[in-house]
Amino acid sequence: MSNLIKNSFLFNFKEIKNNFLRKENIFYFFIIILIFFFDRISKQKIIFNLNETIYFYNDYINFNLIWNIGIGFGLLSTNSILLYNLVTTVIGVIILILIYCLILSKSIDKLIYALILGGALGNFYDRLIYQAVPDFIDLHYNNFHWFTFNVADIFITMGIIIFVLNSFFDKNLKK
Repeated sequence: MSNLIKNSFLFNFKEIKNNFLRKENIFYFFIIILIFFFDRISKQKIIFNLNETIYFYNDYINFNLIWNIGIGFGLLSTNSILLYNLVTTVIGVIILILIYCLILSKSIDKLIYALILGGALGNFYDRLIYQAVPDFIDLHYNNFHWFTFNVADIFITMGIIIFVLNSFFDKNLKK
């Protein structure tokens, strides 16, 4: 095989194996597990205890259970089982790629991948078990409601924001 193929993503198992159990990676996998379980606990409380919308005193947040069969913000919601399974498969592949990136990346990038992976695994679990993701946090001001989301979405969003900021400042520092 050519060196290009041997050094490619699919044939780099030796490097993955050598880096997988490094102490810093174990720490970030622990963060992923914590996020996953925090998300699971929040969703279980909502699924099993929410029979109606819960309104808070400040009039800015409600808990209202909605089953999302699409991706973020309800995009790609459809009754097509084929499209749902295709999207779920693509999400699974992206999760595997993010795990690979976490294992081989450096410092702040590991935190970014851990935040995104913790949330993505929580939502992926729901897609496999419930065939939908329970969203329940409804932020609003008067009649303007933001998209309903869950705890996993918060961590995914935090990871993406840190990624964008890190990319922006990293490019500026290199100039």
